[in-house]
Amino acid sequence: MKVTESSSLYDNLEKMSVLDLLQNINREDQKVPLAVEKIIPEISALVSQIVPRMEEGGRLFYIGAGTSGRLGILDASECPPTYGVPDDWVIGLIAGGDLAIRKAVENAEDDANQAWKDIQAYGFNEQDTVIGIAASGTTPYVIGGVKEARQKGLLTACITCNPNSPLSREVEHPLEAVVGPEFVTGSTRMKAGTAQKLVLNMISTTVMIKLGRVKGNKMVDMQLSNAKLVERGTRMIIEATGLGETEARNLLIKEGSVRNATKAFYLDKGQTE
Repeated sequence: MKVTESSSLYDNLEKMSVLDLLQNINREDQKVPLAVEKIIPEISALVSQIVPRMEEGGRLFYIGAGTSGRLGILDASECPPTYGVPDDWVIGLIAGGDLAIRKAVENAEDDANQAWKDIQAYGFNEQDTVIGIAASGTTPYVIGGVKEARQKGLLTACITCNPNSPLSREVEHPLEAVVGPEFVTGSTRMKAGTAQKLVLNMISTTVMIKLGRVKGNKMVDMQLSNAKLVERGTRMIIEATGLGETEARNLLIKEGSVRNATKAFYLDKGQTE
């Protein structure tokens, strides 16, 4: 029996009060970061290999099905606006294609050959990294993708919530966040999904920081895609330069990013930051 499929520690859920349901779900959720904490050394080892590969032109692929695939796409899609990186630095792929982001595509996850075809559509090189995401660790789409990627010389890893799964055996860096049975038996969008999201946050954030996309604790390369982000960037420039709000905003709009605006300010004064 897979841990992710084992019976909930709670029963007769339909007889619980709303308050009891919420408290018990929260009680289970509190186990997730503790499970992730146990695999930080494994996450560190993986990130330490991803960074130099990306410095040499490698990219980061996430492959998954269902909830796992959607989480990979979410993490990948947030990297360009947050860190100002090209859209193809981090790529999320889901079994069934973009249609599966919103609606389940029947049998898509059972095709062991499709993930590698999806990766090939972007081209690949030996500096790329492929991370398979599957709570069960048994999804054919994901297993087939990482297996082929490893044979081609790419760095491979996985994020799963079952120990010693078939997926883990196919990669160099298995990340196994074992969070225990779900509150609703087998509903891996809950604790397992939360664990996967936490690990993805840790990987992409740490990679981007080590690639120089953060200065101090600020997203200095973020895309200025809405008024909130322009306001945030303006505050960063005020803090870094001492400029007034109007001057800081105008400089930001002119230069296109906090990094460029701050650099331009100090260059104009013949100084370094």
